[in-house]
Amino acid sequence: MRVVIALGGNALTAPDGSARPDDQRLAVERTMPHVAAMVAAGHQIVLTHGNGPQVGNLLVKNEMAAAVVPPVPLDWCGAQTQATIGALILNALDRSLAARGLPSRVAALVSRTLVAADDPGFARPTKPIGRYLPRAEAALMIEHGQAWEDRGVRGWRRVVASPEPRAFLDHEAARVLLDSGFVVTCAGGGGIPVVADGLGGHRGVEAVIDKDLTAALLARSLDADALIIATDVEAVLLGWGTPSARPLGQVDVTELGGYAAAGAFDSGSMLPKVEAACHFASSGRGFAVITSLEQIEEALAGRSGTIVTARDEMAAAPGPAPR
Repeated sequence: MRVVIALGGNALTAPDGSARPDDQRLAVERTMPHVAAMVAAGHQIVLTHGNGPQVGNLLVKNEMAAAVVPPVPLDWCGAQTQATIGALILNALDRSLAARGLPSRVAALVSRTLVAADDPGFARPTKPIGRYLPRAEAALMIEHGQAWEDRGVRGWRRVVASPEPRAFLDHEAARVLLDSGFVVTCAGGGGIPVVADGLGGHRGVEAVIDKDLTAALLARSLDADALIIATDVEAVLLGWGTPSARPLGQVDVTELGGYAAAGAFDSGSMLPKVEAACHFASSGRGFAVITSLEQIEEALAGRSGTIVTARDEMAAAPGPAPR
């Protein structure tokens, strides 16, 4: 099968969330054996990933140097982190494939995601990013054209647009690499946000695109058979944090969307993953799975995780009986 695997933050940082260079390198090295196992099973693999901690580090550097050099815009931050994380994946996956006696054919593609210039998010940015700053330090960043909000006793925090992803612009390059036998890493951090420039090209914009929604878009663009969203839990839980919590096994998009509409999932963690899984499954191209990184092989075989399908595909899906 052609499978898109969206790696969550736990695959790129230490267990406690630390994102020092060695933390990130070791986390990626722990992750790639799972990917190599999927390659060994004969699947075509596309990797995508988050970049929140990595961009956060760059934003701190921006703030500390703002009086000396202009801050690097968010699209540049996205490009830099795509390349950095991509390089870590290339090196670690080389070793994991070699350990299985497999040839190393891996590629990292710095890639862009198209958003609409008139997306409502640009008119009123609401996505908080980075750390809290005192008013005086935030004022310097505001002078550089950034939007910051007073968050009371905690200080000021930057807010940016989070527009809807419309198209994965570099899907043809990714497809050529896939068809040539490469494992491809692309669309990291939701993709570099760009808008059409009216001249036949594109220009970067200050925005953060939801990485899970871009993963669903990527899977559709590449005609994937499955989208696996790897997170830190084995399955989606209803009633999370309560004594009545229960995991969801196989579920169709209508049922799962109903739970989401009823407020069953936290908007800052599980909800974007549920929405992305529904987006892909509802396209009719394949099924989506939400599970832990350690369970991705079992999940693809239908023995673990929350498996999301279109209603008319329930009988054919690889997952366990609905529950």
